[in-house]
Amino acid sequence: MTASPPTLDLAPALVVLPGPRAGMADGGGEGRMLRAPDARDLFEHGPVLVAHGAMTARRLNLSPPPRSPRLFDVLELHAFVRPGAFCAPSAVGLAMALGLAEPHGAAQQAQSLRESADALLRELALTPVPSREEALAVAETLAKAGWSWGPAVIGALRSVPVGNQFRGSGLDVWARLPEWEDQAPPGEAGSRPIDPERAGQRLTELLQRSGLEEIREAQATFAKEAAYAFQPREREGEPRMMLAEAGTGVGKTLGYLAPASLWAEANGPSVWVSTYTRALQRQIERESRSIYPDPKERAKKAVVRKGRENYLCLLNFQEQINGAQLGNGDLIGLALTARWARATRDGDMTGGDFPAWLPTLSAVPPSAQASPANLVDRRGECIHAGCQHYRICFIEKAVRASKRADLVIANHALVLTQAAFDGARTARGLKGDNETTSLKRIVFDEGHHLFEAADSAFSAALSGAEAAELRRWIRGPEGRGRRGRGLEARLLDILGDREGARQAMGQAIHAAAALPGEGWSGRVAPPDGQINPIGPIENFLVAVIEQLRARTSERGGADLGLQCDARPPIDLVRERAPEAAKALASIEAPLLALARALEDVLDEEAEHLAPSERARIEGALRGLDRRARMTLPAWRSILKALEEDDVDPSETDPDFVDWFEATFLYGRVVDAACRRHWVDPTEPLRAAVLSPAHGVLVTSATLVDPALEDPFALAEMRTGAARLPSAPKVLRLVSPFDYANNAKAFVVTDVNKEDPRQVSAAMRELFLAAGGGGLGLFTAIRRLKAVHERIAAPLADNGLALYAQHVDPLEVGALVDIFRAEEDACLLGTDAIRDGVDVPGRSLRLLVFDRVPWPRPDVLHKARRLRFGGKGYDDAVARARISQAFGRLIRRADDRGVFVMLDAAAPTRLFSSLPEGVQIERVGLVEAIEATTAFLAKKTEDRPGGDLAAS
Repeated sequence: MTASPPTLDLAPALVVLPGPRAGMADGGGEGRMLRAPDARDLFEHGPVLVAHGAMTARRLNLSPPPRSPRLFDVLELHAFVRPGAFCAPSAVGLAMALGLAEPHGAAQQAQSLRESADALLRELALTPVPSREEALAVAETLAKAGWSWGPAVIGALRSVPVGNQFRGSGLDVWARLPEWEDQAPPGEAGSRPIDPERAGQRLTELLQRSGLEEIREAQATFAKEAAYAFQPREREGEPRMMLAEAGTGVGKTLGYLAPASLWAEANGPSVWVSTYTRALQRQIERESRSIYPDPKERAKKAVVRKGRENYLCLLNFQEQINGAQLGNGDLIGLALTARWARATRDGDMTGGDFPAWLPTLSAVPPSAQASPANLVDRRGECIHAGCQHYRICFIEKAVRASKRADLVIANHALVLTQAAFDGARTARGLKGDNETTSLKRIVFDEGHHLFEAADSAFSAALSGAEAAELRRWIRGPEGRGRRGRGLEARLLDILGDREGARQAMGQAIHAAAALPGEGWSGRVAPPDGQINPIGPIENFLVAVIEQLRARTSERGGADLGLQCDARPPIDLVRERAPEAAKALASIEAPLLALARALEDVLDEEAEHLAPSERARIEGALRGLDRRARMTLPAWRSILKALEEDDVDPSETDPDFVDWFEATFLYGRVVDAACRRHWVDPTEPLRAAVLSPAHGVLVTSATLVDPALEDPFALAEMRTGAARLPSAPKVLRLVSPFDYANNAKAFVVTDVNKEDPRQVSAAMRELFLAAGGGGLGLFTAIRRLKAVHERIAAPLADNGLALYAQHVDPLEVGALVDIFRAEEDACLLGTDAIRDGVDVPGRSLRLLVFDRVPWPRPDVLHKARRLRFGGKGYDDAVARARISQAFGRLIRRADDRGVFVMLDAAAPTRLFSSLPEGVQIERVGLVEAIEATTAFLAKKTEDRPGGDLAAS
């Protein structure tokens, strides 16, 4: 291979652990410790190899660096050489991804970082993807843009003869992506029953294909019993519904995939498997390999589906590239994203194979980043068949693939929001969106989150941000340098010479000027108090904020926001609500007229419309329907209730809760809203999803509440099963794990949870006692940050890296990836961490709650507590959260873990949902520390490089 440039040969590798403690490996690969001032000097003046420049800078108390010829981020090299391949964004993550030994301590990690860079360049020289010519074209573009790795990468690619057949920059990936092919509709799914014994046999086959000969009795039982949800239903509106709790280790995924795959083969398409988290979607797709071992077959039979806002939009991508080539954007980030776009399985940028850490590596303005925020169809601006990339569109490919797949692996948000939209269209005699097909058989995994997902899907919010987004959707970008397409840009050529439709569009564009525009939050809630609202909606938001300040205390507002009941409204709200409603009606009417005009085109010109024209009109109608027939009427309904409020609470609709809310960031109001939620969202869940289905399986490792007389009673209520004519089938299978011997649980009785110093000291000593592998869970971000500030350096002094949500410049998934890869790392997080962690093995061996995770007593929860059982409902929510968190601790039969609650007031009744064999011990902190050390029995004296970071 061609030698690396001299600069790279001489560049030392720098790894900084929290604290900061820095380690360096020099050009010869020898690792040594480095003082923090020397590490800062090396980082600022280079040349230097790092893993995640922005993270390294943060640990050195420096600002995130711009890209520089002297800063070699090995993660960028990985993104080029292995596009679409997984890598946790750290030196350890790189080593693990490349099959190198796990390095411990900063000095070893710095040595490993050099080895990772060398290994990647060797791999690139031998097997560049998708071809040497295409990789070289992108590399040369990157080199011209000043990419530090450019010369080394070009040298590796030219280490063997390579032609110059490839013309251009290599960034026009859309020219080389395969087109999707449309097919005839697959028709309605059948109703052939699934024999339970055959489901058991299918499970055996799947286990054998996975190399697992052992048959777990509980898993076989699950597969056979789950076949109930795949039997034909007897009456309309009465699905075969089953609630199944399967403890960790039962193997519920293959347990339900066995009957699901049988049903799909006999009747499909399709069985929809819905999850709450993105991580589980990918995990289920991996499990499907036992059903479809051939990758090509699996790509057709098991399709991961998400909402449109998750996929790379090629038109947005092309526009960003065009701007970057003129100097307006991050050309290096976009070129690396182009490499990914050629390798990705499905174009999924959020939780798929896109490296979410890529946009965060260096200092790039958010508007210029090659990030999901800028590259997905988040704005509802898709022009469908009018787009030049329509035939290769990742979204359209996923939609079409899901219509013919046996298994569609989706998420609760997509399934429920789509069902709500399709239900609204069906009620008017129109066909549904046609993006989710008929949901006859559904498996809701992570079913304990179904209530929260329904709450989100069937709610409405008239907020400044949402109203400003509607204005942008109608009028397009109005600020200089803004990107996007308004109604006129999307529809004008479709409307042709239809004067009525063009006039309706013009009226809607004109009326949308009443919505909040650029800088609205600075006008309705400026820091200096000099309000200057423009238009009736901003005037209404000013009134909302006035009511919030009149009815609430601002203590803690900067962290938690302000909330109050919407009724009775203050006089200012009552006065301004009609003006706002009138403005919304003036937008709604022309949008409806425009929608009717497009429906007329579909009807009157049916015989002349080309398929692409029809697809484009139907796409436009979907956007119009969502806004003119769902969003705007819901907003006007909220305003009408305020206008007509007679102050008597007994007259309010008992099914809904309306409240005002202000959101803060850095002490400033950044959004204000009037929200409406169902008190019990399982009513619309039943109507839109459950009743139309033929079979529904809701499963989770934490579904029941053993503290109740009927353990499934709360689950039946929260999943909507209690609203069906007949009771669901229930099944409970306990975990096969030996929790009595493999887990310990403590409540610490002598730590004041209100004192950040005591909580920090307790968490620090517990993490040290475990030798790392600790997860700290918090119910408030400010307490998390306070603890992180106090314990990062002491842990680093002992060789333990500490990562934290809301502190480190990484999204949750990337933090969990690092935590999983680094066996002795520690992690601090909130609810998102608790729900998204799947870390088997020693990497997670200690879990510490800073206090009982009671539900936040906001306006909505108070209404539900009143409806669902008062204090008992609070207990049930907290008990479920504790149980779910504990379930993260023991993921395999040989895992050992310690659970600690730093809240002396934690009631014993909250721990009744922990697995059988787990006994809560109430002890002092010293005893908990000693017990943790003894139980985990982790030797720390032989950990190399433990007390300093290496460079």
